[in-house]
This record gives sequence, C-alpha cells and structure tokens, in this order.
Amino acid sequence: MIDLRFVREHPDAVRASQRARGADESVVDKLLAADADRRALVRRVDDLRAEQKDASQAVKKAGPDERPAVLERAKSLAAEVKQAEEELREADAALREIHLRIPNVVADDVPPGGEDDAVTLRTVGEVPAYDFDVRDHIEIGEALGAIDMERGAKVSGSRFYFLTGPGALLEFALAQLAISRAVAAGFTPVVAPALVRPEAMEGTGFLGEHDEEVYRIERDDLYLVGTSEVALAGMHSGEVLELDGPRRYAGWSSCFRREAGSYGKDTRGIIRVHWFDKVEMFSFCRPEETAAEHLRLLEWEEQFLQLLELPYRVVDIAAGDLGTSATRKYDIEAWFPSQGTYRELTSTSDCTTFQARRLNIRYRDADGRPQTAATLNGTLCAIARTIACLLEVHQQADGSVHVPAALRPWLGGVDRLTPGMTLQAAVPPA
Repeated sequence: MIDLRFVREHPDAVRASQRARGADESVVDKLLAADADRRALVRRVDDLRAEQKDASQAVKKAGPDERPAVLERAKSLAAEVKQAEEELREADAALREIHLRIPNVVADDVPPGGEDDAVTLRTVGEVPAYDFDVRDHIEIGEALGAIDMERGAKVSGSRFYFLTGPGALLEFALAQLAISRAVAAGFTPVVAPALVRPEAMEGTGFLGEHDEEVYRIERDDLYLVGTSEVALAGMHSGEVLELDGPRRYAGWSSCFRREAGSYGKDTRGIIRVHWFDKVEMFSFCRPEETAAEHLRLLEWEEQFLQLLELPYRVVDIAAGDLGTSATRKYDIEAWFPSQGTYRELTSTSDCTTFQARRLNIRYRDADGRPQTAATLNGTLCAIARTIACLLEVHQQADGSVHVPAALRPWLGGVDRLTPGMTLQAAVPPA
C-alpha cells in the first residue's frame, strides 16, 4: 500500500496518479476522511483512558460519602472506553479497506494512456525473413512431437497442454539456462511454493480487482500463484532485513492464471494458457536503489533473449496498463512470425515500498532504525511462451528448428530439433 503520510502531504500527486491510471480519484478523499476519523478516535480513546485512570485513582482516595458517585463515574467511563475502542477497531478496518484500494503512485515520467499507448524504447535484432510459408508454433510443435494440445484439453480442459519429447527437453533446457544465468549474476536460486496464503496474495496486490485472474482452493483457503513473485515477496514478511545492497532471488515455480476476460486472445497454442512454469527474478532493496535496480533487471532480461537469438523490442508501459503494485513497468516483446508482430515475453516492475509496506518487510537505516524496504520483480523466462517464440523464430524450411548455441549444452549439443529425431541425441551425456 502507499505511504499514508505521503497521501496526507501530497494528495494532489495521488489524485494525479489515479487519473493517469484511469482510476477513481475520489478514493483519495475517502482515504483522507477515513484517516481523519481514525485519528480523531485515537485521540478520544486516549483521552477516555486517561480519564478512566484518574477515576480509578479517585476511587481509592474517595471517602465513604463520595465513593458511590465516584464508582458510578468509573463504571460509566469503562463503558465509554469499551465503546470507543470498538469504534476505533471499526475505523481501523474501514481505513485499511480503503487504503488497500489505492494502487501504487505512478512514476512521473511514465507514458500516459492505456494498453495501446506503451512507448517503444528500443528494438534489438533483425526480424527474420523466410522464403517458405511460415508456420505457427503449434504446427511446428506437433510435427516435432513437442506439443500436444488435444490431449492437454482432454485431461485438463482448454488452454492446457502436454510438452512431450523435445518440447519437454526444451522446458528443462530453458530452466537450466535461466537459473544458471541468474546464479552467475548473484541471485540465490529458490524453488518456490505454488500455493500461498491469502496474506501473501493481498500483500503483493493480486487480490481485489485482480481476483478474477486467481485460482483459489476454498477448502484450504489457499491460492495458486500466477507468479513466484508472490511467494518470494511473502518469504520475508514481518522481517527486518540487512540490506547492504539488493537481496536478489531467482524463483522457479509453476504458475496458474484463469485468464478471465481474455477469450479470443491467443486462444490457439501455448502463448496464453492457464498453467506454465517460470523463472522469476525478485529483489529487495532500499527505496533509493529501485530505479537503478529496475534497469539492471531489464538488462538481465535482455541478455537472456539475446542468448536465445530472438528479435525483440523494449516498451515502457503506459500508466493505465500498470499493475496495482507497480510504479513503473518495462515489457520486452519478442517477434512472433506467425502473427507478424511483437508479443510480450517478459516484464519487470518497480513496486517501490508498496508490497513491503503491506507485508511489513523492513531494513535498518544508517542509524539502526527500521524503515520500509522496496521490492522489484522481473520475469527471466516464462517457459511455455518462450518455447512458442523459439519454435517460430528459428523454424527452417525442412521442418527442423535451429537451436541457439546457449541452449545446446542442455540438449546434448544438438544444433537442430528435427521431426522424428532420436531423443537420446538431445540429452547431455552422464
């Protein structure tokens, strides 16, 4: 959640952020009103408790004639304190409810507008030209024996799939490459749980307006994560961290998304599915370090796509398309030949102190005082979507698929995937 003191001191900035997002400005005034009501009740409770304490002392000192009246006053004050404390609990709940509804404050130089208003910062790599009819990743994957959508739907329903043979090996190769790159960059690898408690989902901003996207296990009151960001953020909830520099994790987990409202968008294939595996970068740092850390996460994402020999562009996401927790977000969109356009492959978001404040994650400043930490996240590899892009970009006229050099160590050194290939050739020797 955003800093309440910032809202008190800069309400116009928060209203401007709401406008930029296309969100309700009136919640800012509602928050300020709820805050004022709560603070007034805090003063009232404090005053009544002081009066009650004085009355208790008066009872001890009262003479026989005064004692009944003094006792009555003490009893009356006790009832008033109880009533005021109940009103304060209700005011606390009302304040929290409205506070949670306000997303992070948008950074000043984020582009205005919505989904179609992202600004392209740079384009990297040449869009490939083909002298044959381009196939999409499902045609290629089925010919290779790498993707089975029909049986995925039979077992689990639409937007589920099997990765088989070389498709399964590509999954493992991409995961190995991503984790090894992250470890070399100083990240701690983490295999993160895919089921989390409501507090972790709420703390990272994935409930509320986003709960239609989330799978919930009602019997156990647990949620399936849409990204390991949720578990990685919650891992240090309620803790005070030593942050002499960013603390970085690379989390692997399965991810689950209902994709509510996305019917008709990429329904063919494994670009937009209900389940996929992902390697996610996550960083805890001091608030003044977030801008530089955000660019570092973006750089690592770009380096990874360059290793995969994929043409891409970097876009600065417009305010109206930012997630609840993000003050700024960069997407990397890779080229999909079958669609003749760039599609999102990875993203990275600066969440400043928004998530850490909800999750009570702090660090000690130079004077040893606890301060709210900052968090950032960045997708290093969303594996299913990356496989789709690899198959399309690197397709060959004979039905084979070029294997980028960076992946070959985890695929037995083979430089091409071919229909009917012997899988042993794509497995690293023992």
